[in-house]
Amino acid sequence: MPANLDPTELWLTLSALGFGAALTALMAWLERRPRKDFSPRMFPTTPFLFIGAVIALLALVHLLNLEGIHTGRQ
Repeated sequence: MPANLDPTELWLTLSALGFGAALTALMAWLERRPRKDFSPRMFPTTPFLFIGAVIALLALVHLLNLEGIHTGRQ
């Protein structure tokens, strides 16, 4: 770990990663449940699934950048 790493930033990033992964997993589980009837669902799960995946991906990239790994253009 770099010496100048702020622990608050690390915990916020880890929290965002956990939230994004949990949201993605929950929405994927809701998508795969068998339907009992053909009535529409109360809210669309697919956009929330993608939002959770984007949050998790951005948090993962931010963790790599905090570690000192350069992930963008140079």
